Amino acid sequence: CNNFEVIDLGVMVHCEEILRVAREENADIIGLSGLITPSLDEMIHVASEMQRQEYSVPLLIGGATTSKAHTAVKIERQYEHPVVYVPNASRAVGVASALLSDELRPAFVERLNKEYEVARDQHARKVPRGQAINLAEARANGFKCDWNEYSPPVPNQLGVQVIEDMSIDELTKYIDWTPFFMTWQLKGSYPRIFDNETVGKEARKLFDEAQAMLAQLNANGSLKAKGIFGLFPANRREDDTLVYTDETRSEVLTTLHHLRQQTRKPQGKVNHSLADFIAPKGVADYIGAFAVTGGVGEEELANQYKTDGDDYNAIMVQAVADRLAEAFAEYLHEQVRKLHWGFSPEEDLSNSDLIREKYQGIRPAPGYAACPEHTEKQAIWDLLKVEENLDMKLTESFAMWPGASVSGWYFSHPESRYFAVAGIQKDQVESYAQRKGWTMEKAERWLAPNLAYDPEG
Repeated sequence: CNNFEVIDLGVMVHCEEILRVAREENADIIGLSGLITPSLDEMIHVASEMQRQEYSVPLLIGGATTSKAHTAVKIERQYEHPVVYVPNASRAVGVASALLSDELRPAFVERLNKEYEVARDQHARKVPRGQAINLAEARANGFKCDWNEYSPPVPNQLGVQVIEDMSIDELTKYIDWTPFFMTWQLKGSYPRIFDNETVGKEARKLFDEAQAMLAQLNANGSLKAKGIFGLFPANRREDDTLVYTDETRSEVLTTLHHLRQQTRKPQGKVNHSLADFIAPKGVADYIGAFAVTGGVGEEELANQYKTDGDDYNAIMVQAVADRLAEAFAEYLHEQVRKLHWGFSPEEDLSNSDLIREKYQGIRPAPGYAACPEHTEKQAIWDLLKVEENLDMKLTESFAMWPGASVSGWYFSHPESRYFAVAGIQKDQVESYAQRKGWTMEKAERWLAPNLAYDPEG
């Protein structure tokens, strides 16, 4: 790639393997990419191990969950040699070239150190957004529903349903193309991006080639989309949701653990938790779960393209699979609202309206803003028996595999909405640990990105 030999070890590779291969291959640089929050702790571990084992090569840090501040505060302090945060792939060549140049490296490293000092100083002086409140006060200011006036809709069919082979041609109608162009570092929303004087021509070329690949994949069946979903009786218990085996609601199948916003809100605003959108015991309510993938066969296809020396189409098939997974989530949610749960049977929305979420209900995903703790994916896997039914699994750090996958919950309440939990206080972490049966240390590790206090302080 750009005259660099890149040794790609894949995903979820242990530190020992990374360092072993780097030493055996006499690598000039080690690069780490983090897509989910548990990766951040692993990056710190890799840096500390590089220091302990007396490595001297630069360490590059990138990926969706990383930042310059986290690199400066948490990772760079572990390793005495250059640790470089690379915000996107387009910067990697320039960074690598500077680090491997005897002439350019000193000035580059000096500038980097100054940037990290500024980042650490800004982090130290950072004032939390909003005044913190205790958990009891946050709960008292949660969303309130008059369950005597609102009756939750009853699903047309409870239980789990599997979709073995979803039509790629059908899913193509539900694709949101804007993120596809972002994969290729082209900024602009679809379809207006085609009119952009700078990137419009290239965007059109990429779009046409993606369409051709989708048609080919649909025809030859080399990439498959599979999914599973289920609808279950449920009730709220404080900040948790109890999911029952059946309508008798006598046996709890699993418990979902939610977090709550914990900063003081302006008058009339509430401290949201997903638990608020489920009725308490005594009112028959329900919740849904789903897991879909557009990437069964993706890895094999991408590897074949790489073997053939076609890196472009290796990236293209992965980008297309990602879009199919998101489209599948959109398609399936629509089917649930209109048919399976059936609370919006007359819904008739365009694809742009679906993208803008102009429908009743939400489908929050563990690992994202409203439910940021990743281990909650395990409840989805257990409820739906995902690995028994589909070619999908969870890694040890709760990333989904294949990578082109989406999972989450279905909430039907008309007032349910997306929100960011953001910073939480120690009393909520203690409550969460107790409810999950965890130690505080484990809870603080998994909730690290949301901690509004220093667990070591």
